Amino acid sequence: MSHTHYKTLWISDLHLGHRDCKAEHLLHFLENISVGTLYLVGDIIDMWEMTRHFRWPEAHNLVIKKLMLLSESGTRVIYLPGNHDAPLQRYSGMAFGKIDIARELIHTTADGKRYLVLHGDQFDDEVTLGRFHAWIGDKAYDLLLFINRWYNRYRFWQKREYWSLAGFIKQHIKSANLAIARYRQACCNYAKALEVDGIICGHIHHPEQRYLGGIHYINDGDWVENCTALAEDKYGNLSLIHYLSGCPWQCATESEPHPSKAA
Repeated sequence: MSHTHYKTLWISDLHLGHRDCKAEHLLHFLENISVGTLYLVGDIIDMWEMTRHFRWPEAHNLVIKKLMLLSESGTRVIYLPGNHDAPLQRYSGMAFGKIDIARELIHTTADGKRYLVLHGDQFDDEVTLGRFHAWIGDKAYDLLLFINRWYNRYRFWQKREYWSLAGFIKQHIKSANLAIARYRQACCNYAKALEVDGIICGHIHHPEQRYLGGIHYINDGDWVENCTALAEDKYGNLSLIHYLSGCPWQCATESEPHPSKAA
């Protein structure tokens, strides 16, 4: 992967401390880019998982060191805590070293568009995800990740690229699709109320971008199932990066859809 510079980069749901965090892939990605502003859009450290089973591999430690190094070498880093790192929410408006902490904020792109940036757990009560929320938040989701883990070990042995079986299964569960749609709608309703052009979030591990009611909805995905990020170039264009698309050493990008073509 050739060295690439991004004006702005959004990553979320790293879940450092969780065994399914793809820290090695993330570290390789970060080592091959430079970035002006980096948004850490919540669930960076999985404090929930660490209270159950403490594990902190060296790769996870190296990711933290890399993020700190970026903040000390010219990259502006903003951390927007989510639900899995909720204790950090109390420090909104403060800074940890050179890393700013905020619960939510508005980012203005190079072409003047205003995007609300937040993790997305703010909408849990409103969305009322019900059975699916309980399912995806507990043992069944752990089982899904377990299956995903072993399935991709098999693919690795077969010299095949990573593929998110967990994401595929979720896409074919009706209640999951309904929950994602309700979440997307809640995000867009909030953005519209704030009179911004769009919203950038994470939380549900479902990378996508589309227009809904005139609002540009973007979910930057995760580094547990999908290994995705959102990038802005110097012109203000926004693209989803699928790090593991095709092969683990080359990123694929998904450009911003035109409003007239959006679903």
